[in-house]
Amino acid sequence: MWRNTDDGYGWVAVVLHWLVAVVVVGLFALGLWMVELTYYDPWYRRATDIHKGVGILLFLLMLARLGWRLANPRPAPESAHSRLKRVASAITHVLLYVLLFAVMTAGYLISTADGRAIDVFGLFSVPASIAGLPGQADIAGDVHLALAIALITLAGIHTLAALKHHFIDRDRTLARMLGQTPPRSRSSTPSRKKA
Repeated sequence: MWRNTDDGYGWVAVVLHWLVAVVVVGLFALGLWMVELTYYDPWYRRATDIHKGVGILLFLLMLARLGWRLANPRPAPESAHSRLKRVASAITHVLLYVLLFAVMTAGYLISTADGRAIDVFGLFSVPASIAGLPGQADIAGDVHLALAIALITLAGIHTLAALKHHFIDRDRTLARMLGQTPPRSRSSTPSRKKA
């Protein structure tokens, strides 16, 4: 099934979730590696161009994901989850979205500080709408790094929570994000009293 149901996520939401996760981790690793390169390293410009191009594509992917999320109802929360867990989950998801868009915005401000457009693998370019602000590249660079570390940290906590749900709580939280909608266990379905 492509669309979400009350019991689980559809394949579109699942693919978008894991694609974003892989790209974010990849960009974070590439970013840490490329800032250590010297000007004369053959990957100095190439790594930066890849980072920028993939960052723009990630932004478009996130817009698609946000649109899909708004157009599809989220599966009902696990009945065993307390109100505190549900609120914590909602806050975490909102923060992940906010951090992702904030990191990409800071990256855009770094890349366009000199007024040049961002070329996306020769397919299209994104114009520099904000450029030339005092210390723009340096300030945006510091913010970009701090936000990226915060994003990866929160994503790590999110991952640990999903693993806890799967291996310790033994609920369907992770299974649903893997596209599985196993039947509810008897303990999670309300029992009907005989008349």
